[in-house]
Amino acid sequence: MKSILSRRPSPALVISCVALFLSLGGVSYGVATGFIDSREIKNNTIRSKDVRNNTLRTFDIRNNEVRGFDIRQSTIQGRDVAFNTLTGDDVSEESLGKVPSAGTADTATAAGSVNGVGLSKVVYAAEQGSGPVEILNTRGLRLQASCGVGGSLEVTGSGPAGSEVMSSFSGTSGFATPLAVDNGVGLIAYAAPDGSVVTVQGLAIEDLNGVRGTANDCGFFATAEAG
Repeated sequence: MKSILSRRPSPALVISCVALFLSLGGVSYGVATGFIDSREIKNNTIRSKDVRNNTLRTFDIRNNEVRGFDIRQSTIQGRDVAFNTLTGDDVSEESLGKVPSAGTADTATAAGSVNGVGLSKVVYAAEQGSGPVEILNTRGLRLQASCGVGGSLEVTGSGPAGSEVMSSFSGTSGFATPLAVDNGVGLIAYAAPDGSVVTVQGLAIEDLNGVRGTANDCGFFATAEAG
């Protein structure tokens, strides 16, 4: 009897065994029932390879938590952005350049008619060193403009044989080609062989001094009346 009693486990051993059984039993119970939650997982131990590919969804991510540094550079594409959602506020205007077709000048001509008289609006603005572009073509009158180095505006006029083109800006006038177009308000007059007349009243500007973002630019803004 003494030998049997002497082999009894100590209270400490009994407590340790009970704790071990309880801990193992709890994990086994959780595995068997599928109720393992964050309490059974040590913080900062779950890694990417522990998550099955393509299983995380939108509702698994807290709202407003994905930020710029979470996205790899140069991976967002146009198809990742909803249609008609980007606005001017989302784009840096300083990073935008001119489209290739407008690399040398900006021109616009809007035409209309009042009582048989054709009206056209001419808008020309170009950086220095820009080659000639057509800014008006009506009733046989063709005007071209260019912007030389230093912002020197040059306007040339031409028409069919027998026509006449004359300009008068800032007190200078003549039939010369290029036309006498200096800084200021003036007039270009054109008479065609068929009796058509075109008058162009406008403002010529040389050396815009950075109005368009660079110094030494040219501009020609006018209204043409043809009848």
